[in-house]
Amino acid sequence: MKTIDELLTEGVAGRRVFVRADLNVPLDGTTITDDGRIRAVLPTVAKLAEAGARVVVASHLGRPKGAPDPAFSLAPAAARLGELLGADVAFATDTVGDSARAAVEGLTDGQVAVLENLRFNAGETSKDDAERGAFADRLGELADVYVGDGFGAVHRKHASVYDLPARLPHYAGYLIATEVGVLKKLTTDVKRPYAVVLGGAKVSDKLGVIDHLLEKADRILIGGGMVFTFLAAQGHEVGASLLQEDQIPVVKEYIERAKERGVEFVLPVDVLVAGEFPDMKTKAPAHPATVAADAIPAGQMGLDIGPESRKLYASKLTDTATVFWNGPMGVFEHPDYAEGTRAVAQALIDSPAFTVVGGGDSAAAVRILGFDENAFGHISTGGGASLEYLEGKTLPGLAALEG
Repeated sequence: MKTIDELLTEGVAGRRVFVRADLNVPLDGTTITDDGRIRAVLPTVAKLAEAGARVVVASHLGRPKGAPDPAFSLAPAAARLGELLGADVAFATDTVGDSARAAVEGLTDGQVAVLENLRFNAGETSKDDAERGAFADRLGELADVYVGDGFGAVHRKHASVYDLPARLPHYAGYLIATEVGVLKKLTTDVKRPYAVVLGGAKVSDKLGVIDHLLEKADRILIGGGMVFTFLAAQGHEVGASLLQEDQIPVVKEYIERAKERGVEFVLPVDVLVAGEFPDMKTKAPAHPATVAADAIPAGQMGLDIGPESRKLYASKLTDTATVFWNGPMGVFEHPDYAEGTRAVAQALIDSPAFTVVGGGDSAAAVRILGFDENAFGHISTGGGASLEYLEGKTLPGLAALEG
């Protein structure tokens, strides 16, 4: 995989460099609530601009249905990118139309333009190779060189991620190079003991990564809504908690495989429960009760790991050399159910291990709960991409850059 440093050595002054970024930031109306992904691509964009490239930044945002939708406009992200660069950034109101062509043609050396949301064109996400390829052809007309730096999208076989690199000289940006280097430390160059902390709502979302990590990890800690399927697999009642009954046989198999391989599965010993899901708009006090994990009352739902579980999980991370964390321990967005996730984050900071926060809700939790991002070894920008890499899958965007 060629990197941006090789491109810079070749020279980029006056060349149109298409940067596939991940500007898929959360918005409250037109206000960006977390600009982490914009900051993550900043080194690549700034370096190219500094070297005299005419930089064309493109990204998706949200899931529009292949047509323009103002709610998913990249205009706020383009404005924020300009603020971070300390320079004017042109914004095209379409992807490959008149506005895009004018914005790119208007660039001088060292200037930056951002195209409108790529997913406003159905060709970006089409499963039809010809339709996707046709869109890639039109994007290719806007550039001389391709730099892939949208790690959060590399697991998607989309036109700007997979097809476009085949049409242009292509290189990996700083973010993707860093992410791949980190993931190799979790798969092929692992320092032990190696602990994995997995949370989130559904166990089905994590089955593939659990299956693969059973061959690699020494210890797997389970939290979040997915924990209740594990508890049910051990024969415990889980009340009204989130439960995927159809996954119980698979979970039982994983628990047995873990025993055979000497992999320690760690489940909570207590949980916070309530009779209803908390009000996420008002964040009104929820008054949860703490109960043993094997004694959840009927009609009560588990919404976070309890105080004893927090201590247990922290203790399981103190002697590690490598830790990967993906998924919150509870409904961390509500203050009454944030302490489990907070405890795991603090344990990673306190651990001497190389710590990786695997993107998605975990990365959001780190920021929302006020932790210093620099206190972790690495915070990934791509939750889904990180998980698929750890499952051993071929990621289309990385394969395209290696081709």
